[in-house]
Amino acid sequence: MAQSKPNTIASSDIESARRVLKTESQALDALAASLDGPFTDALDLIDNATGRVVVTGMGKSGHVGNKIVATLASTGQPAFFVHPAEASHGDLGMVQLDDVVIALSNSGETSELSDIIAFTRRHRIGLIAITGRAGSTLAEAADVSLVIPDSPEACPMGLAPTTSTTVMLALGDALAVCLLERKGFTAQDFQNFHPGGKLGQRLLKVADLMHSGDQVPLIGQNAPMSEALIVMTQKSFGAVGVLDGDGALAGVITDGDLRRHMSKDLIDQRAGDVMTKGCVSARPSQIASEALAIMNERKITSLFCIEEGKPVGIVHIHDCLRAGVA
Repeated sequence: MAQSKPNTIASSDIESARRVLKTESQALDALAASLDGPFTDALDLIDNATGRVVVTGMGKSGHVGNKIVATLASTGQPAFFVHPAEASHGDLGMVQLDDVVIALSNSGETSELSDIIAFTRRHRIGLIAITGRAGSTLAEAADVSLVIPDSPEACPMGLAPTTSTTVMLALGDALAVCLLERKGFTAQDFQNFHPGGKLGQRLLKVADLMHSGDQVPLIGQNAPMSEALIVMTQKSFGAVGVLDGDGALAGVITDGDLRRHMSKDLIDQRAGDVMTKGCVSARPSQIASEALAIMNERKITSLFCIEEGKPVGIVHIHDCLRAGVA
């Protein structure tokens, strides 16, 4: 078993960690207070562009740039990262005239950025700078300069990029979120870009799981129960929907209804006489986890899916469980 560190060392570690977080949180507060016209100008430049967002940066700024690209792409804004050194050796061909470039450099003097900066100026490609120095080469060259507040790095020597990279990362998040709000990005859009993992499961719609067309067990109100039993057996949902004369769902017959009406003349009865009226249903546009919650609450295993008053599908509890909906 590993021995715990002396209390004095543990206390020093916690104090150092708190100092880091406090330093960075103060820088984020300063960033929020400093936002003004250039931030909106940057949003306009991206929003009005017909191409993609190209992000570039060297070292730690490059790592931050990759994360900004991932956030933009996942929220509906086409984006990719170009390494500034590789750009000087052919990758500038990836940048098109209708793109917008975001260049990250805390000093604003990163030499590896010079070629991609010159390329944007020569071809009049929009350039947004995220930098820590207003008078730097990058800031002066850019169409829009987002200057992060002058805040101390959390590193006790003031050398390792810590606070500056945190602030750049947060500024990238702010740009991405504002853009998605401008575009009216929805939960459905988000699910389209995140089909895998827990997030995709949480955002699955009933329409993604429901059975439709000939798979839906449906009969008319005047159909004999002999037909209802055949349809229930063939479709294997343990239920059959009963339609009125207009094709709307008038009720449902389940295994429970069969047991409650069990008699020697059950086969001769009409579906409308046996059905349970006013059954609970789901909408195809509904989040699948909501449908699962309804089935658990009502202790049922299937839900008919209704659109414009008529059944268009059916979802079974096993469909939800197989898809990992919880």
